[in-house]
Amino acid sequence: MTDPEPTANTDVDEEIRDISEVPAVEVINTVAIHLLSAAAVKLGLADEPDAAADVDLDEARKLIEALAGLVTAAAPSLGDHHALALRDGLRTVQLAFREASPYPDAPGKGPGERLTGPVN
Repeated sequence: MTDPEPTANTDVDEEIRDISEVPAVEVINTVAIHLLSAAAVKLGLADEPDAAADVDLDEARKLIEALAGLVTAAAPSLGDHHALALRDGLRTVQLAFREASPYPDAPGKGPGERLTGPVN
């Protein structure tokens, strides 16, 4: 008798089992890094020769807003080491957004600034 083929449910069960072993801080950091990386790509900051072709400020705004919300909400649980690094990355993409914008938002009105305060 041969072993049955793995099913989608088996794969999902294994993923759930794997994620159950990951600390919340690590999950939050991973999601934040993905948001940060995606925002950087949408701002044309990727290390690619044609990075400017990926610029999409509307998409970058959404990603930065989501990152600001996550970092602001999670910071008390992350501890200084993790929170400071994420805040620094957030500030970097907020400033890059301001520089990339042909019509920069007023101070305090840029992506995520309602949560983080004005970025200069």
